Amino acid sequence: QVQLVESGGGLVQAGGSLRLSCAASGRTFSSYSMGWFRQAPGKEREFVAAIKWSGGYIYYGDSVKGRFTISRDDAKNTVYLQMNSLKPEDTAVYYCAVGYYSGSIYYPFGDGYWGQGTQVTVSS
Repeated sequence: QVQLVESGGGLVQAGGSLRLSCAASGRTFSSYSMGWFRQAPGKEREFVAAIKWSGGYIYYGDSVKGRFTISRDDAKNTVYLQMNSLKPEDTAVYYCAVGYYSGSIYYPFGDGYWGQGTQVTVSS
C-alpha cells in the first residue's frame, strides 16, 4: 500500500484556476503510474487524467481536455493536476490513485492506493 495525500482544493470562481497536488509515500514513486479521478454528489466517480510511471501515456477525460494538465515530479514524490478555465460542473471531490497501464489505458488499484480526496468548488 501507498499513502497518498491530496491538497490544493478550495473555492474558486468560474474561469479561475487551481493546482492540486498529490504527495506519495515510499521510495518507489517513480515506478508508479498515477491518476486523478473526481466524484460529485450523487454522481459516479469520473476519470480525469493519468500519467504513466515514465511520464508518458498522458491522457484526459473528455470533459477536461484542453483545460487540465497532469504532471509529475519524481524528486518530490508528487503528481499535480493544473486546472484552468474551471466550470461549475468541475465541482467535486478530487482523488489521486496509484494504478497501472494495460497498453495505453490506465487502471487504478483498489483500496489502499487512493488518497482521501480534496474538495474543489467552482462558483458561477
